Amino acid sequence: MSTARKLRLGPLPSNSSVKLTFTCPASLKADLDRYSMLHAQTYGEAVDATVLIPHMLEAFMAGDRGFRKGDKAKASTPKPG
Repeated sequence: MSTARKLRLGPLPSNSSVKLTFTCPASLKADLDRYSMLHAQTYGEAVDATVLIPHMLEAFMAGDRGFRKGDKAKASTPKPG
């Protein structure tokens, strides 16, 4: 494992999954493939770009303060009785 480069997305955990299909621009697919290659170089394990997408989305959502605030507000709002 190389420590010269640090990527925002670290090694991938093992999780159960649900299949989801989406369409993206060719330029985004190229960026995902490039990121996948850098991830493989950094962590010594080849990973297809499609495997990285859920982890990227999870990291994005975890870092989105607006989403987290909305999540907390929703959880603490009493339901009308």
